[in-house]
Amino acid sequence: QVQLVESGGGVVQPGGSLRLSCGASGFSFSMYGMIWYRQAPGKERELVAAVSRVGGTTKYGDSVKGRFTISRDNAKNTVYLQMNSLKPEDTAIYYCNRARYDVWFQGGDLWGQGTQVTVSS
Repeated sequence: QVQLVESGGGVVQPGGSLRLSCGASGFSFSMYGMIWYRQAPGKERELVAAVSRVGGTTKYGDSVKGRFTISRDNAKNTVYLQMNSLKPEDTAIYYCNRARYDVWFQGGDLWGQGTQVTVSS
């Protein structure tokens, strides 16, 4: 089966850190860029971060630059999102997405189920 499975979400206090993981199976992981999106209630879906095939190039949404880091381990078929200095406005469901084959930072049609991140004191 072709699938993405997120894990690592939870509740954290403002200023805290959390690391999300997304495990991939059923396809050649290293041939695709990978993207993290998030969506909060009442808000549009937002690109959080994207990483190229071998991890050498990254792209971040303006609201998370300097705080979040995307990385990947192709040997483990896993993409990570390290989130530091978390703010209440980071509260959202975070989704892992396989990028288009030809454009590493544009979203494709393969999604994980999402993992909830809640930042609250």
